[in-house]
Order: sequence, then C-alpha cells, then structure tokens
Amino acid sequence: MKTIQAILPNWADYIIYAAIIIVTVIGVFKCLCPLWGTTHALKRAVKKLQEDDRSGGKPVWQETRFMGNRLKGSWLRFLQNAEQLDRRGLPCNVEDYINDDTVTHGPGNAQLAEMIPSLLTSLGILGTFIGLMRGLTGLNMSDAEALMKGIPVLLDGMKGAFGTSVLGISCSLLFNMSCKISQGSSYHAIDRFVEAFTSLAMQRPLDNDVQLICQNQDRNHMLFNATDGLASQMAGSIEVAVSRALSPVARSMDEFLVASTKAQVEGVGRIVTSFVEQMNQSLNKQFLALGQTLTEVNRNQRDALDKIQQSLTNADTILTQAQELRSISGSITTQFEQYVAGINEARKHDAQFEASAADMLTRLNDAAANQHAALASL
Repeated sequence: MKTIQAILPNWADYIIYAAIIIVTVIGVFKCLCPLWGTTHALKRAVKKLQEDDRSGGKPVWQETRFMGNRLKGSWLRFLQNAEQLDRRGLPCNVEDYINDDTVTHGPGNAQLAEMIPSLLTSLGILGTFIGLMRGLTGLNMSDAEALMKGIPVLLDGMKGAFGTSVLGISCSLLFNMSCKISQGSSYHAIDRFVEAFTSLAMQRPLDNDVQLICQNQDRNHMLFNATDGLASQMAGSIEVAVSRALSPVARSMDEFLVASTKAQVEGVGRIVTSFVEQMNQSLNKQFLALGQTLTEVNRNQRDALDKIQQSLTNADTILTQAQELRSISGSITTQFEQYVAGINEARKHDAQFEASAADMLTRLNDAAANQHAALASL
C-alpha cells in the first residue's frame, strides 16, 4: 500500500492537468489556427476578386501571392495548369486545386484533429483511475475503524479523479465544437470562393462525366447513321453464333472452377493442419500448451475481475451498514437523553415529597408536644 502511494503521489493529478492543457494548446495551434488562416485567405481572395471586377485592371488572381502563404503551392499549380490549358482554348477547374483537401483537411491536420478529442478524454479517464487507485489503497477492509478513517482519503482521491475527467471531457467538447465550426466555415468559404472565381474570373469547365457523355453521344450518333442497316441484320446472327460457340466453353469453365475451388479449400485445410502439427512438434508439443496457457490466463483474469467487482460490492455494503449504524447511534443517543431527563424529573418529585414529609413530621412533633403539655396540665 505504501509503495503504491509513493508511486502515485498527489502531483500525478497535476501532470494529468498539464498534459490535458498541452494537448489542447497543440490542437489549437496545429489544427485550428491554420484552418482559420486558410479560411481568412479565401475570404480575402473573394474581396479581391470583387474589387478587381469593379476596377477592370490586370486580373489580380494571376499573382502568385493571391491566396497567401498557406495556399501558395496549390495556387501556383493551378496557374501553371491554367496557362497550358488556356493556350489550347480550354478552361481549368479551380476546384481541383482549391478544395477540402488543400484548404481544410491538409492545413488543419484532420487526422490530428480527430485524435485530440479522444486523447483528451483518455487523459481524463487516466486521471480518474489514478485518483481512484490512490483512494482505494488507503482503505483497510479488515478493520471497521480503519475503514472509516480511510473514507476521507477515498473521497479526496475521487475528487481529484473526477476533476481530471471534467477537465478532459470539457476540453474535448470545446475543441471538437471549435473544430467542427471552423471546418464548416472553411467549407462555406471554399464554396463562396469557387462561385466568385467562376463568375468573375474564369468560367467553370464541364465535368469529366459530362464531356464523356457528350462524346459518347456524338460517336454513337455517327455510328448509328453509318451502320444502321448493317447492325440490324447482323445483330441476331452474331448473337446466336457467339452463344453457340461459347456455351461449351462456359460450361467447362464452370465445372473447372467448381472442382478447383473444392481442391483449393481442401488443400488449405491440409496445409493449416500440417503447419500446426509441425509447429507443435518443433516446439516439443509446447504450441498447444501455449494455447492452453493463454486460455488459463484469460480465465484467471476474468476471475480476478470478478473478485474486484465483488470487493467493490462489499465496500458499498460496508458503507451502507456504517450509515445505518450512525443512524441507530443517533436514535440511541436521543432516547438516552430522554431517559436522563425523566430521571431528573423523578428526582425533583422525590425532593418535593421529602420536603412535604419533613414538614408533616414537624407538625406532628408540635402536635405531640402540645398534647403532652395538655396532659401535664390535666
């Protein structure tokens, strides 16, 4: 117990707090700040396009620093490809260079941004486990008095434990919300930039699918006009000839595939069985023993987990009984106070009775003396 307390002192909570803060700061500077920069660059580019359209001078989008430093490489590639396509009278699609990957996911380190919330939550849970371990090591289940003394230590550890969880989950939620909001703003900025660029600077080209569809339609129209009569006559005969020629081949291929598949499955089964037997023999029959050992270790771990859960249940039962004992002790104390008050009241009645008895005896003595004097006079 002392060894665990020495390994997990109170400064472990501060290390968890510091780790959560460091991870949050890294996420802000590595993920959010670059994302804010690219979004601001797109908004600034839209304003430049609008001002350039009103001025009517040299196109500002042809400058290499039009998109800023973070998007300079993507914009240079666009300018190079746009120049080559413009010589051939073809437009260049700006969405191939300014899109979610180059503006949002790349500069914003999307993989790191997805990992940071789970990392913050994991750090908070780690701090919770450390605090609970530190609190549980201070409990002595063998003695009720020691158990009652160890409860404040447990509560102190739980306070630190839940503090790290609250901080980790809060930072995770705030970072996740900020990241989602920033990504949404970035997506909106990309759409606005593409819309402004295609309307003010360069016309958007046709999609590849649309171009292929148009080309296929033109080609099909030409072929249909050239081979209209020939196709209608030869289609049926070609279909019958091909089906008759390929029917035996297809049947034999199906039979071959079914047989080869069964043989392959049986061969794989024999290979696996032989491999396991050879591994077991080469390891002096320790391969199967290793599997049995792993099974036994797994069963022991499950038993240990059940014992820990049973211990936690017993601890809850002891705490409940301690609370009931405190309630019973309070009731006994109240009844004892009432009993003492009744004894005091009885003592007051006895004192009054003794005073009245003494007064009556005094009167009897006086009456006896008077009678004695009267008898003497007689």
